[in-house]
Parts: sequence; C-alpha cells; structure tokens
Amino acid sequence: FVQEGTGRRDPIGAMPGQYRLSVDLLPTEVEQLSALGVPAVLLFGIAAYKDPQASYATQRDGVVPQAIRTIKRVNPDLVVMTDVCVCAYTEHGHCGILCDDGSVDNDASIAVLAEMALAHAEAGADVVAPSAMMDGQVAAIRERLDEEGFIDTAIMAYSAKYASAFYGPFREAADSAPQFGDRRSYQMDPPNAREAVREVLADVQQGADIVMVKPGLAYLDVVRLVREAVDLPLAVYNVSGEYSMLKAAAERGWIDERAVGLEMLTAFRRAGADLIITYLAKEAAEWLKGS
Repeated sequence: FVQEGTGRRDPIGAMPGQYRLSVDLLPTEVEQLSALGVPAVLLFGIAAYKDPQASYATQRDGVVPQAIRTIKRVNPDLVVMTDVCVCAYTEHGHCGILCDDGSVDNDASIAVLAEMALAHAEAGADVVAPSAMMDGQVAAIRERLDEEGFIDTAIMAYSAKYASAFYGPFREAADSAPQFGDRRSYQMDPPNAREAVREVLADVQQGADIVMVKPGLAYLDVVRLVREAVDLPLAVYNVSGEYSMLKAAAERGWIDERAVGLEMLTAFRRAGADLIITYLAKEAAEWLKGS
C-alpha cells in the first residue's frame, strides 16, 4: 500500500504487520524483499484525493507511478504489478464510474481502467492487474496498451473475483469500502463455481496473460476447476481476511503461525496455483530460508 507524503509508515490496524508506506520509504522495503528472494510486488495506491470520475487514478505523477519508478530504480529486476481498479479513488468506493441512478456505467469505467493501466505501464509496470470485474476490461486495457506500444506489458486478470466477506481488512487498508450498497452486481456470487470458469475463459479470449481466483482459502475448489480449464499461469490471492485470521489466532497462541501459514500456502499450490499473492510473502520467505 503506497501513499503520498514523506517518512510515512502507517500501521494498518486490521492487518498486523502491514503498513501504508510513502514512496520515499520504498527503497528499504525493496532491498529487504530482494534479499529474501521475493520475486514480485503488487502495488495498491492510496488516493491523494477522490472524486466521482476517479481522476487521480490516471494521473501520470500519482502515487502508484511514483512508486513504480522508485522501485525500478532500486531493483530493475523486481517484477512490479499494479492493481487497476477505481474503488480507492472514487468518493463512493465502488469499482466503476456510476450513472446518475447509482448503477455502474460499464463503458465509462473500462475507459478509465484502460487509461489507469496505461499510466502504470508508462511508469514501468511489468504487469497490470485489473480487479474491477467490469465486462470487457481486459480487452479494453489490452487494446489501449497495444495502441501506445506497450505490447510486452502483461495483464493479470482478476477473473474469478467473488463478492466475499474476507475483504474487510483490505478495505480499511485502502480506504476503499463502498459508501452505499455492495459489489454483488459486478463481483461473483460465492455459491457459484461454474461461472468462474466462464469468466476465466472470457478473460483469456480478451488477452489476459495470467488469470486469478480471489479469495483463495475458501475457494480452493474453484482454483482446481480453473486449473483444469486453462493452461495460462494461474494466480491465487491469499486475501486480507485470511491473513488477519491467521495473525489474530497466532497472537493469542491458538495456532503455530509458521506451520499454519506454510500449510495454507502449500494448499494454494496443491490446488493448482502458479503464483500466490500474499501479505505473508516476507515472512514466508524467511520461514523457507530458515527451513
């Protein structure tokens, strides 16, 4: 989580051990991650200001482009992925631009997402990761990137993103909770597994380079279904609620954090994930080095 300002390392209450960092503190973080062998980071921006059109999300000098350039100066080989969604940049906290009646304007939304992805690619992002679950978002981003010559910038699509209760701590971290309603009109219904495969195949057809299932732990059956349906790299997101449950139980001495954490990550791999996005990355790398 990256934010404006200097010297800011603000703890996230619901996610022990996680912080909102100002860009000037990123070099130290990057050096630590690189020393541990962590191969990639995924950036989430904290908006300097919010408006209905998410205009800060597309700023070329916004906090995420600043962070990308800083990281690449410190370690050009560290893979930089960026979240592409407007929920943290809009006053209402929804993942798209809204119509006057409060519904999501899909066409306006994917245009903003494509411009946001382009801003990140111009700054040096290796992978852009659209997470808004707007129809056609992958195709719109691929077309916009290709128009500007960023044919090698990869797209990691949040293809099967469920309307999950496990996202609560993240929404505190990113200040992105919806101010009214919920996101069930564009995120997936938790009981529905078959739709996940349809969503993944649609993203593959639109040009996704990596597909994703989110959340991970409660959706390992979906991870397996997707793994059997596609040959593309498959990512799984070990989300904030999963992380915070582990931390809370470990703090109380109810579980062995290292053992449970590694077992959880192993389960993602066993189910078929090629990539694991996790807030445990630094600790897991230390645990594995220690073992």
